Amino acid sequence: METTDLKDLKAKADRVNPQHKEGPVAAAIENYTSKLPSDLFLWAALGSMAVSATLKIMRKDEEALFVGQWAPSFLLLGNYNKMIKLAGYEKDK
Repeated sequence: METTDLKDLKAKADRVNPQHKEGPVAAAIENYTSKLPSDLFLWAALGSMAVSATLKIMRKDEEALFVGQWAPSFLLLGNYNKMIKLAGYEKDK
């Protein structure tokens, strides 16, 4: 893409949401998740790893892999939760 194409694309994107406000779904999620303690997600991740290790010891390899893959998702949700709390989700309102 040429520089002018990129500038046009950026200008179009800026016109879509000029106030940079969140949509109603994101606002509802942020409202709910901001009330949850951040360490809940850490404990959920550690719990899924413990359950995964237990399943692995029990030679249930597929189940262990399935449950073990939850940990990164819990950690990402915890990171999102912390960012919402630090940024203050109500600034857009």
